[in-house]
Amino acid sequence: METFTEPKELLENPRYQDQRKKSLAGFSDDIIDAPIIGLINAFNKLPYCFTMQSCYGHFIYNGQNDSHNLAPLPITDTIARVKYRIAYICFCIENSDLGRRLLEALNEITAIDPENIQFCCAEWFWKRQVNSYALQVEPDRFKHKDTAILDYGEALQIENIRHKFFVKLQELL
Repeated sequence: METFTEPKELLENPRYQDQRKKSLAGFSDDIIDAPIIGLINAFNKLPYCFTMQSCYGHFIYNGQNDSHNLAPLPITDTIARVKYRIAYICFCIENSDLGRRLLEALNEITAIDPENIQFCCAEWFWKRQVNSYALQVEPDRFKHKDTAILDYGEALQIENIRHKFFVKLQELL
């Protein structure tokens, strides 16, 4: 699935509040990866945004085949390749002063590591909901995909960047 397209300009959306209310009415903690439940709920309390989809990011490797694995990568010399399912949050943002400030702040998160964090739109999200944006943690060369095969050393690096990413998002709140 292609996840990356360049960010678009915020559009006027007179239906934003109704769309937000409808989206959050069907929302449940059961669909969020446990490490980011509090973060997602905090963003959803802001009246000028709501989350549409998220993933903590999962590492799958020989001996660990759970596609929803939340455990940290083990310190070992026996893992050569790791399948990484990207960490991301997709937001819908209101075209308002507070929404524009949030959009700018989210874009600044990429400064943590511009080669491995992208601020973007995904066409299929935008068609479902205008003014939808995503922040994703993934090596730039894979930014158009939702999974990547990494060597073990790079996977450790991405795991560290993912941690910084979620800490910075928490600080943003």
